[in-house]
Amino acid sequence: MPATSEAPPLVAVVNNDLYATDYANMEVRKYDKQIKARATIRRLPERVASMNDWGLAFRACGDRLIVIGEPIAMGVGPSEVNSWVPSEGRPQWNLL
Repeated sequence: MPATSEAPPLVAVVNNDLYATDYANMEVRKYDKQIKARATIRRLPERVASMNDWGLAFRACGDRLIVIGEPIAMGVGPSEVNSWVPSEGRPQWNLL
C-alpha cells in the first residue's frame, strides 16, 4: 500500500486481514485478497490528531483495531484511544 504525502501507512492485521491508515486522508483501508486491491472502509476517528511529531498509533489487539492519537488541543486532555471490531459489521469507532 503506497504512502500518500509525508509518512508511510501504519498497518495492522486482524483475523488474517490487512488494514492500513492513510493519515493524510484520515482513512482506514482494507486489502481485499480476492481482487488484490485495497478499499477505503472507514474514516479515522475525527478527534485523532498528530501534534509535536508524536504521531498516530494504529495496532491490532486480538480481534480489534486500535487507534491512539493526541487530542486536538495541545496539552488539553488525555490521548485518545479508539477501537473497532471489524468482524462486527459496519465500522464503528468506540472511545475507550
